[in-house]
Amino acid sequence: MKSADVRAMTLDQLDEEVVKLKKEQFNLRFQRATGQLENTSRVRVIRRDIARMKTIAAQKRAGAPEPASAAAAEPKKKSTRKAAAKPKSRAKSKK
Repeated sequence: MKSADVRAMTLDQLDEEVVKLKKEQFNLRFQRATGQLENTSRVRVIRRDIARMKTIAAQKRAGAPEPASAAAAEPKKKSTRKAAAKPKSRAKSKK
């Protein structure tokens, strides 16, 4: 689930969704233990979705402001300026 979708949810909806995902995670753990799990990547996706929802719920409870747009959440671009080359040491190490 995308973070924009999660941010649109209320705290009650987030809590319900976390409980639902925890149940699914529990079932996936049992399937993996018994060798019945076919889609192993689902375990990772569920774990990250739970973490994402808990993080956003905590932010909402703390009253943190939401990002105004997707452009505000993008990381800054690195400069294209090259760093000065450092001289290489030619000294041999003695043992």
